[in-house]
Amino acid sequence: MFVITGATGQLGSRIVERLLARVPAEQVAVSVRDPEKAAGLAARGVRVRRGDFTDPGSLAHAFEGAEQVLVVSANLTGAEALAANSAAIDAAVAAGAERVVYTSHQGAARGSAFSPMHSHAASEAHLAATGRPWTSLRNGFYAETIRWQLGRSLESGELRTPADGPVSWTAHDDLAEAAAAVLTEPGRFEGPTPPLTAPQTVDMAGVAAMLGELTGRPIRHVVIGDEEFTAGLLANGVPEFRAAIALGMFQASRRGEFDVTAPDLEKLTGRPARSVRTLLEGVVSESR
Repeated sequence: MFVITGATGQLGSRIVERLLARVPAEQVAVSVRDPEKAAGLAARGVRVRRGDFTDPGSLAHAFEGAEQVLVVSANLTGAEALAANSAAIDAAVAAGAERVVYTSHQGAARGSAFSPMHSHAASEAHLAATGRPWTSLRNGFYAETIRWQLGRSLESGELRTPADGPVSWTAHDDLAEAAAAVLTEPGRFEGPTPPLTAPQTVDMAGVAAMLGELTGRPIRHVVIGDEEFTAGLLANGVPEFRAAIALGMFQASRRGEFDVTAPDLEKLTGRPARSVRTLLEGVVSESR
């Protein structure tokens, strides 16, 4: 049985759908914090049980009978993220899972300027220490992140960000298909995968240029200082620790941490990866 955590989230829900296209529903189970949100999956024959990484006692029942567990990394930060991910990993091992698969990040490293990479690296180390077969999906940076970076650029004609660097923005749908392939095709990867990314990198100047082409009017990329960027977030009610994380993403990208591509995602999915331009076409269409 495959057990998928976070099955009502952006990535987890897509992984479940791709998995159901490959295996019968009775082979799929989901662990979710709110089972009511997964009622549609239950109606299709998927086993739905409550499981919360921050309530480790709930995971034994949620993971019961698992042959493989896909741990979708917790939507937390710092020590809380590591504790939650570790609890899920330990519960999967205790449930007798033959393999644990974890959704990591292409930039996972303890020395990253982007702090979420620290907990990914530590979670991978925790996985390795279990002695159980494991795979860490080194997912490309989620392309949907671009949406919040756009701000009011379509109205103002200016995309204002700190200095940045190229990023291999990658779509959730492609990463979900890759995860389903890894789960159902034994022997694909042991330990961390190569970067699972789209084949091209794009910086914010490139995003602005694409927006201009799609809207038919100039969109200028304006580089602002780190302090101005942070102050703007704080003025809009963003907590200080969240603002620091957001800034860290730009600092890491300008150090080249996300300027990496590899062909493995497209090999797993068997199709070309979705492009940043496709995402921006949707954004522009929604704005009209």
